[in-house]
Amino acid sequence: MSELIDNRAQRVRTLKSIIKRLHAGEAPDQVRSSLKQLVCETDYSEIMAMEQELIAEGMPVEEIQGMCDLHSQVTRDVLVQLAPAAVPPGHPADTLRRENAALREALGRMQTAMNRILEVADDQDAEDSLLEWRQALNDLQDIDKHYQRKEHLFFTCLERHGISGPSKVMWGKDDEIRQLLKDLSAALRAPDASAAELKILAATTGGAVAATVQEMIYKEEQILLPMCLQTFTADEWAEIWASSPRYGWCLVEPRKGYQPADAQPKDADSIANGVTLPTGALALDQLIGIFSTLPVDLTFVDADDRVAFFSEGPRRVFARSRAIIGRKVQNCHPPRSVHVVDRILDDFRSGRQNVAEFWIPFMGRFVHIRYFAVRTQDSRYLGTLEVTQDVTNIRTLEGERRLLEYDEPVPAGVQ
Repeated sequence: MSELIDNRAQRVRTLKSIIKRLHAGEAPDQVRSSLKQLVCETDYSEIMAMEQELIAEGMPVEEIQGMCDLHSQVTRDVLVQLAPAAVPPGHPADTLRRENAALREALGRMQTAMNRILEVADDQDAEDSLLEWRQALNDLQDIDKHYQRKEHLFFTCLERHGISGPSKVMWGKDDEIRQLLKDLSAALRAPDASAAELKILAATTGGAVAATVQEMIYKEEQILLPMCLQTFTADEWAEIWASSPRYGWCLVEPRKGYQPADAQPKDADSIANGVTLPTGALALDQLIGIFSTLPVDLTFVDADDRVAFFSEGPRRVFARSRAIIGRKVQNCHPPRSVHVVDRILDDFRSGRQNVAEFWIPFMGRFVHIRYFAVRTQDSRYLGTLEVTQDVTNIRTLEGERRLLEYDEPVPAGVQ
């Protein structure tokens, strides 16, 4: 039992067998002790390989997601702490690291404010610390941009290399953090909260936010980024760099320095001389212009459930990255909603249904989302078209307008 395991495949098997004991309810300290006895050291790739094997053997992703923080904690003593690989300023990995540094700083400010709340004697003493707490939390909520870039760009490229563990497990943890931040923000907006209520909030939801965000930063820097830097090609980093601005930056902006020679996403190849359709012909620039002008956002998923196309416009409701082209649509959604996606696609493919629609409030807008089964004239299934429209203003229309009246001025420079 005390001999060290040096073979990589054997180390992964050993990690897996010991982690299974954790899932079976064994105390983390006992599991940690066994790891120290059996595994001298391991690295990020073996941790990910272990979790992928557990998924392949049928362990539910939700179970691994629920235990992955414990995985990280019990393996931390044997995980080789690698020095961060050098990258140019402004490289996507550099930006992710700098965002994490800014998130740590915001977490520190929030923790300081919560500690003061825990020490105050009355409601008046809590007021200043509450303001600092809200300000730090406001900065932390910028984390959604950080997670969206990770989920839609980094995970997409990892999946091309057959590495699906991070997207299946980390995305779920990201959503947990988003929900905790949302819950904490709602609680801090409550008027006239007493010092006693704030103390409970700091010890519960506030503490959970601090712990889970810190844990995700550790996973990103010790597991995700080293794996990406070892795996991605120069073209894939260029693709991530080119597609990142549509998601925005978290607390900091990229530095100057990194700019690949060819930063075009992989789907840049298109029809060179236009396309001829049964009802007419369009040049390429006309086709791009039409799709960019439509008052709806389109996304087409082919018969193999892969994203084949999306339209681009200045007011797109949901951000789309060109990195998702060719990606399984199920991997473009958080784990909690994949079953709904699968049901729609199965119903469309079988012919049981042709349309599914939803309407939701989103970022101050009212959004109408419709899915249409696309078929040939002989009813062969070609794929699914998503049509998303901001109908906020449409819902307010009353009466009629019969005379010409422009709602918006022509932008400067347009002739």
